[in-house]
Amino acid sequence: MTASPARFAVLVFVALILIFTFLYSLPMAAADGRRTPFADALFTAVSTICVTGLTTVDMATHWSPFGHVVTYVGVNVGAMGVLTFASILGLVISKRLGLRAKLIAAGDSNPLRAHGGPVNEGQTVRLGEVGQLLATVALSTLVIEAVLAILLYPSLIWAGIAPLTALWEAPYYAAMAFTNTGFVPNPEGLTLFADDYVLLTVLMAGVFLGSIGFPVIYTLLKRHWHFRLWSLHAKLTLITTMLLFFAGAGAFLLLEYDNATSLGTMDAWDTTFQAFFLSAMTRSGGFSVVPIDQLGGSSLLVASMLMFVGGGSASTAGGIKVTTLAVLALAVFSEARGRQSVQVFGHRIPSDVQRVALSVVAWGATIVALSTITITEITKAPVEYVLFDVISGFATVGLSTGVTANLPDPGIYVMALTMFMGRVGTVTLAAAVAATSRSQLYALPVERPIVG
Repeated sequence: MTASPARFAVLVFVALILIFTFLYSLPMAAADGRRTPFADALFTAVSTICVTGLTTVDMATHWSPFGHVVTYVGVNVGAMGVLTFASILGLVISKRLGLRAKLIAAGDSNPLRAHGGPVNEGQTVRLGEVGQLLATVALSTLVIEAVLAILLYPSLIWAGIAPLTALWEAPYYAAMAFTNTGFVPNPEGLTLFADDYVLLTVLMAGVFLGSIGFPVIYTLLKRHWHFRLWSLHAKLTLITTMLLFFAGAGAFLLLEYDNATSLGTMDAWDTTFQAFFLSAMTRSGGFSVVPIDQLGGSSLLVASMLMFVGGGSASTAGGIKVTTLAVLALAVFSEARGRQSVQVFGHRIPSDVQRVALSVVAWGATIVALSTITITEITKAPVEYVLFDVISGFATVGLSTGVTANLPDPGIYVMALTMFMGRVGTVTLAAAVAATSRSQLYALPVERPIVG
C-alpha cells in the first residue's frame, strides 16, 4: 500500500480521520459532556481534516474548548496536506530529506508526480526545490495566519466580543480563512460582522492566499512581481482566479440585485461588496453573510459552477482546480484555431496534462452526480439544494442550503465519502488505483468513430 505516494496519502488521510473521529467522540469534546453520536463525530472529522466546513452540528455551541482546539489543529494539518506535513516533520527531525521523502512531498505539490514512470516535462516544483517548498509551506502558514489574526482582533473587539474571547477567536477565524474551511466560533456567525467591511476584507484576503496554493506563494516569494519569471502554473492560477472572481461577482450582482431576501434591500455599495464577497466564498472560502437558501435558483447554479472549479492546485481549496479549467479552455481554443498543440505564454502544454485535466472533470462530475442522486433519494429534498450541498462537499467549500444539517445517518455517510474523495483529489485517487504506468511498445490500427 505504501509503495505509492498516492496510496500512502489515502492511507494517512484515513488514519487521521479515524483519530479525529475518536477525539470528537470523547465526552470532554462536547460542551454538554456527553458522547457525540458516531455519525456526527465522523462527519465532523472528515469535514475538519478535508477542510470542508460542512457540519451536522452547531460548531459554535456543540463543542467544548477541547473540541474547538481539536478543530483548530485538524484544519491546519489538513490544509498543509498530510504528506507535506509529514515531510516537514521529517525535515525537522533529520535536518534533510531523502529522495523518497522528496518524491512524496513533490507528489503532494504536483499530483502528476504520483504516477509511476518518468515525467519528462518540467514540473511545478522540482525535486531540488522541495526542501524550500516545505519551508515555504510551514512559514507561510504560520506567518499568514498570525498576520490575519492580528488584523482581525480589533474588529472582534469593536463588535463587542470580550478581549480574552477575541484573543482565541482571532486566530480561529484566521485559520478558517486561510485553510478555506469556514467554521465560525460564535453562534451568530458572520451576521454579527455583516457591516464590518474591514473584517470581511481580511477574511477574503485570507481565503485568496489559501486558495492560490503553496507553489504559487513560493513563486511569488521567489520571483516577486516579475511576471515573465513566474512559472506557467502560477500565471494560469492567478489569471483564472481573478477572472472567475470578477465574473462571479458580476453574475451575482445581475441575478440578485432585485432579490429582497438577499442583496435587494442593500444600497449600491453594499450590494457590490457582498457580491464580491459571495464570489470569493463560493470558490472555496465557506463563509457566508447572505443566507444561501435565500438565493435565487440561477444564483445557486452559478455558485455551484464556481464551487466545482474551486481554487488552485496544492492549495487549501478543493474542486477540480482553476488550472484544470484553464488547460481545458486552452485546449478548446487551440482546437478551434486548428493548432496541433496547446500553447500559452511561449510554452507547450503536453497531451498527458490535458488527459489528466479531462479525467479530473469526468471523475468529479461522476462523483457529484452519484452523490446527488443518492442523497436526493435518501432525503427527498429539492434536487437543486442537494446538488448545491454535494458540490460544496466535493469541492470542500462548506456553504450549505440547510440540507446537510438535516441529513439522516445514511446521508451523512454518503456526504462524508463525497468530501473525502473531493479533498484527496481525483488525480490522487486515480494514481492510487494504478500501481504502475505500463509502456506499450506497439500501436493498434486507427479507426475514427463519429463524434458530435
